[in-house]
Amino acid sequence: MQIARSLLDEIVAHAVRDAPNECCGVVASRDGAATAVHSTENLAASPFRFEIDGLTLMRLIDEIEEAGEELVAIYHSHTRSAPYPSQTDVNFAALWPGTEWLIVGISKDGEPEARNYLIEGGAIRDAELEVT
Repeated sequence: MQIARSLLDEIVAHAVRDAPNECCGVVASRDGAATAVHSTENLAASPFRFEIDGLTLMRLIDEIEEAGEELVAIYHSHTRSAPYPSQTDVNFAALWPGTEWLIVGISKDGEPEARNYLIEGGAIRDAELEVT
């Protein structure tokens, strides 16, 4: 995924703002380039997992598709671990084949770090994250 620095900065700011709980949201794209970030509320309000309201998510997907775009990624933060998919993330990803997973790691002693993954069939692999 190609993403403008300003959009990635929005995601990182969301992660910092919601800490110590995980943040969550979705990224829309056109032709492989991110076009918009849509933050959502973490209904779990937890530092260990996130939950997006199903109706909110379906409404966002409808809006994205009506604009001629597609849902390219679901993003969230890890506030107590590295930005690498947890088993919970792997389980959730099974419901979203082909969707990328952008994770922002927030640590107390370092800069936030964003990483992007594809999770398919339980296998995790790095996905391109080109910041422009």
